[in-house]
Amino acid sequence: MIRIISGVWKGKRILAPKNFIVRPTTDFAKEALFSLLSVRYDFQNIKVLDLFSGIGSISYEFASRGCNSILSVDNNGHHIKFISETAKILGFDQIYTIKYDAQKFIENQSENSFDIIFADPPYEFSTENYQKLIDTIFQKNLLTANGLFILEHQSKTKPYITDIEVEIRKYGNVGFSLFGK
Repeated sequence: MIRIISGVWKGKRILAPKNFIVRPTTDFAKEALFSLLSVRYDFQNIKVLDLFSGIGSISYEFASRGCNSILSVDNNGHHIKFISETAKILGFDQIYTIKYDAQKFIENQSENSFDIIFADPPYEFSTENYQKLIDTIFQKNLLTANGLFILEHQSKTKPYITDIEVEIRKYGNVGFSLFGK
């Protein structure tokens, strides 16, 4: 179960089917992250890409706070269907979904750029895959001038090596690495 922390659907609980194997971002971590983001961005004027979107926890949070363009990408068709159906029920017509491998999706982007890219790959993601994800986002120039790439990972690990400026925030077992341009 997930909960929308703030916005028009503040407090709304969303229950995913029991057969979904997902690890939604904890409420504590999500609240801290969005508190940080709310001082940096006007949510109504940003474009968001949610990679490895799972059941849509981050997408719903952006939508509830008024973000008008959210693209959720996940390789699991059941998850994408769940996000689409839940978004429809909640009236979040600004959430668009694509069933696609996240890495392949960003590799195929050439004209889109985003203000925020959020990625929550499985914790067992290899260091090589983390590195490839980070490198591709910056090589393809997928962030706007003031864009931010947020990578969720276990707080006790730094699963990549980079010379790109990064800010690391830890909230319990959840870590966020924030990469700017």
